[in-house]
Amino acid sequence: MNTTTNRLPTSITRGLGMGALALAASLTLAACGSTSAAGGTPAQASPSAAPSQGTGVTIKTAVVAGLGTVLVNAQGRTLYMLTSESGGTLTCTVANGCTQSWPELDLPTGVTAANAGSGAQSSMLGTETGATGTAVTYDGWPLYTFSGDSSAGQAKGEGLKNFGGTWYVLQASGTPVKSARATSSSSPSSGGYGY
Repeated sequence: MNTTTNRLPTSITRGLGMGALALAASLTLAACGSTSAAGGTPAQASPSAAPSQGTGVTIKTAVVAGLGTVLVNAQGRTLYMLTSESGGTLTCTVANGCTQSWPELDLPTGVTAANAGSGAQSSMLGTETGATGTAVTYDGWPLYTFSGDSSAGQAKGEGLKNFGGTWYVLQASGTPVKSARATSSSSPSSGGYGY
Protein backbone atom coordinates (compact mmCIF):
# COMPACT_ATOMS: atom_id res chain seq x y z
CA MET A 1 0.00 0.00 0.00
CA ASN A 2 1.46 3.21 -1.10
CA THR A 3 0.45 6.31 0.91
CA THR A 4 1.36 9.76 -0.21
CA THR A 5 1.63 12.51 2.31
CA ASN A 6 0.84 15.99 1.07
CA ARG A 7 3.56 18.19 2.47
CA LEU A 8 3.86 21.90 2.01
CA PRO A 9 7.19 23.24 0.84
CA THR A 10 9.51 24.27 3.67
CA SER A 11 9.38 27.95 2.66
CA ILE A 12 5.59 28.04 3.17
CA THR A 13 5.65 26.27 6.52
CA ARG A 14 8.36 28.60 7.76
CA GLY A 15 6.24 31.59 6.56
CA LEU A 16 3.19 30.24 8.40
CA GLY A 17 5.27 29.67 11.51
CA MET A 18 6.60 33.22 11.37
CA GLY A 19 3.05 34.61 10.89
CA ALA A 20 1.84 32.66 13.92
CA LEU A 21 4.78 33.96 15.93
CA ALA A 22 4.04 37.56 14.87
CA LEU A 23 0.38 37.14 15.86
CA ALA A 24 1.33 35.71 19.24
CA ALA A 25 3.83 38.51 19.82
CA SER A 26 1.28 41.22 18.99
CA LEU A 27 -1.29 39.64 21.34
CA THR A 28 1.31 39.48 24.10
CA LEU A 29 2.24 43.12 23.58
CA ALA A 30 -1.40 44.15 23.63
CA ALA A 31 -1.92 42.32 26.91
CA CYS A 32 1.18 43.92 28.40
CA GLY A 33 0.00 47.35 27.33
CA SER A 34 -3.08 47.30 29.57
CA THR A 35 -2.79 49.03 32.87
CA SER A 36 -3.84 47.62 36.17
CA ALA A 37 -6.36 49.27 38.43
CA ALA A 38 -5.94 49.19 42.18
CA GLY A 39 -6.01 45.60 43.32
CA GLY A 40 -4.04 44.29 40.35
CA THR A 41 -6.96 43.57 38.02
CA PRO A 42 -6.67 44.77 34.43
CA ALA A 43 -8.31 48.14 33.87
CA GLN A 44 -10.92 48.54 31.16
CA ALA A 45 -9.77 50.59 28.20
CA SER A 46 -11.66 53.86 28.35
CA PRO A 47 -13.86 54.56 25.33
CA SER A 48 -13.26 57.72 23.40
CA ALA A 49 -14.47 60.69 25.37
CA ALA A 50 -18.21 61.14 25.19
CA PRO A 51 -19.44 64.59 24.15
CA SER A 52 -19.43 66.82 27.18
CA GLN A 53 -22.59 68.50 28.32
CA GLY A 54 -23.15 71.65 26.34
CA THR A 55 -20.52 71.04 23.67
CA GLY A 56 -21.62 72.27 20.29
CA VAL A 57 -24.22 74.96 21.06
CA THR A 58 -23.48 78.26 22.76
CA ILE A 59 -26.00 81.02 23.39
CA LYS A 60 -24.54 84.46 24.05
CA THR A 61 -25.47 88.11 23.56
CA ALA A 62 -24.42 90.70 21.02
CA VAL A 63 -25.51 94.18 19.99
CA VAL A 64 -27.79 94.24 16.95
CA ALA A 65 -28.40 97.65 15.37
CA GLY A 66 -31.79 99.07 16.28
CA LEU A 67 -32.54 96.34 18.81
CA GLY A 68 -29.83 96.57 21.44
CA THR A 69 -28.21 93.59 23.15
CA VAL A 70 -29.96 90.37 22.16
CA LEU A 71 -29.39 86.61 22.10
CA VAL A 72 -27.26 85.18 19.30
CA ASN A 73 -25.68 81.81 18.55
CA ALA A 74 -21.93 81.07 18.60
CA GLN A 75 -21.59 82.43 15.04
CA GLY A 76 -23.30 85.70 16.00
CA ARG A 77 -26.54 84.88 14.16
CA THR A 78 -29.58 86.49 15.79
CA LEU A 79 -31.94 84.12 17.62
CA TYR A 80 -35.73 84.46 17.59
CA MET A 81 -38.79 83.20 19.43
CA LEU A 82 -42.34 82.86 18.11
CA THR A 83 -45.18 84.24 20.28
CA SER A 84 -47.58 81.41 19.36
CA GLU A 85 -45.24 78.90 21.02
CA SER A 86 -45.94 79.88 24.61
CA GLY A 87 -46.62 77.10 27.09
CA GLY A 88 -44.89 74.39 25.06
CA THR A 89 -47.15 74.69 21.99
CA LEU A 90 -45.12 74.00 18.84
CA THR A 91 -46.41 75.93 15.81
CA CYS A 92 -43.19 76.09 13.73
CA THR A 93 -43.09 72.65 12.14
CA VAL A 94 -41.66 70.80 9.18
CA ALA A 95 -45.17 70.01 7.92
CA ASN A 96 -46.22 73.67 7.60
CA GLY A 97 -42.87 74.68 6.05
CA CYS A 98 -41.86 76.94 8.93
CA THR A 99 -38.52 75.26 9.68
CA GLN A 100 -37.35 75.92 6.11
CA SER A 101 -37.33 79.67 6.74
CA TRP A 102 -36.88 79.51 10.50
CA PRO A 103 -34.35 76.76 11.30
CA GLU A 104 -34.78 75.43 14.80
CA LEU A 105 -31.70 75.60 17.05
CA ASP A 106 -31.13 71.92 17.91
CA LEU A 107 -28.52 70.18 20.03
CA PRO A 108 -26.14 67.81 18.24
CA THR A 109 -26.63 64.09 18.92
CA GLY A 110 -25.20 63.11 22.30
CA VAL A 111 -25.23 66.66 23.69
CA THR A 112 -27.67 67.26 26.54
CA ALA A 113 -27.54 71.02 27.07
CA ALA A 114 -26.42 74.28 25.52
CA ASN A 115 -23.69 76.50 26.97
CA ALA A 116 -24.37 80.00 28.26
CA GLY A 117 -21.81 82.28 26.68
CA SER A 118 -21.07 85.92 27.41
CA GLY A 119 -24.20 87.75 28.58
CA ALA A 120 -26.57 84.75 28.51
CA GLN A 121 -28.00 83.23 31.70
CA SER A 122 -27.45 79.49 32.10
CA SER A 123 -30.53 79.26 34.34
CA MET A 124 -32.67 80.34 31.36
CA LEU A 125 -31.40 77.59 29.05
CA GLY A 126 -33.39 74.42 28.53
CA THR A 127 -34.52 71.92 25.92
CA GLU A 128 -37.71 70.43 24.57
CA THR A 129 -38.67 68.06 21.81
CA GLY A 130 -38.78 70.23 18.73
CA ALA A 131 -39.84 69.78 15.12
CA THR A 132 -36.40 68.66 13.91
CA GLY A 133 -34.61 67.45 17.06
CA THR A 134 -33.92 68.47 20.64
CA ALA A 135 -34.62 72.19 20.53
CA VAL A 136 -32.72 74.66 22.68
CA THR A 137 -35.03 76.92 24.69
CA TYR A 138 -34.44 80.18 26.53
CA ASP A 139 -36.87 81.08 29.29
CA GLY A 140 -39.12 78.38 27.83
CA TRP A 141 -39.08 79.73 24.26
CA PRO A 142 -37.71 77.46 21.49
CA LEU A 143 -34.98 79.34 19.62
CA TYR A 144 -34.68 79.81 15.85
CA THR A 145 -32.47 81.55 13.33
CA PHE A 146 -33.95 83.23 10.25
CA SER A 147 -32.97 82.30 6.69
CA GLY A 148 -33.37 85.96 5.68
CA ASP A 149 -30.42 86.93 7.89
CA SER A 150 -27.33 86.41 5.73
CA SER A 151 -24.74 87.31 8.37
CA ALA A 152 -24.12 88.06 12.02
CA GLY A 153 -25.64 91.28 13.33
CA GLN A 154 -28.75 91.13 11.15
CA ALA A 155 -32.31 90.75 12.46
CA LYS A 156 -34.52 90.93 9.38
CA GLY A 157 -36.99 88.55 11.01
CA GLU A 158 -37.76 90.87 13.93
CA GLY A 159 -41.48 91.60 14.16
CA LEU A 160 -42.54 89.40 11.23
CA LYS A 161 -46.00 87.92 11.72
CA ASN A 162 -46.52 84.41 10.36
CA PHE A 163 -46.96 80.79 11.43
CA GLY A 164 -49.54 81.80 14.01
CA GLY A 165 -47.56 84.46 15.85
CA THR A 166 -44.94 87.18 15.77
CA TRP A 167 -41.18 86.62 15.70
CA TYR A 168 -39.09 88.57 18.18
CA VAL A 169 -35.50 88.58 19.32
CA LEU A 170 -34.87 88.07 23.04
CA GLN A 171 -32.95 90.00 25.65
CA ALA A 172 -30.74 88.09 28.10
CA SER A 173 -33.56 88.45 30.65
CA GLY A 174 -35.80 86.36 28.37
CA THR A 175 -37.97 89.36 27.48
CA PRO A 176 -38.93 89.68 23.80
CA VAL A 177 -37.72 92.89 22.12
CA LYS A 178 -40.87 94.29 20.54
CA SER A 179 -39.51 96.86 18.17
CA ALA A 180 -41.42 99.46 16.19
CA ARG A 181 -40.57 97.60 13.00
CA ALA A 182 -43.00 94.72 13.64
CA THR A 183 -44.82 93.97 10.38
CA SER A 184 -47.20 91.42 8.98
CA SER A 185 -45.61 89.40 6.24
CA SER A 186 -46.57 86.62 3.91
CA SER A 187 -43.56 86.88 1.62
CA PRO A 188 -41.75 83.63 0.81
CA SER A 189 -38.48 84.92 2.31
CA SER A 190 -40.18 85.34 5.68
CA GLY A 191 -41.75 81.91 5.75
CA GLY A 192 -45.10 82.70 4.16
CA TYR A 193 -48.43 81.78 5.70
CA GLY A 194 -49.25 85.29 6.90
CA TYR A 195 -51.65 85.49 9.82
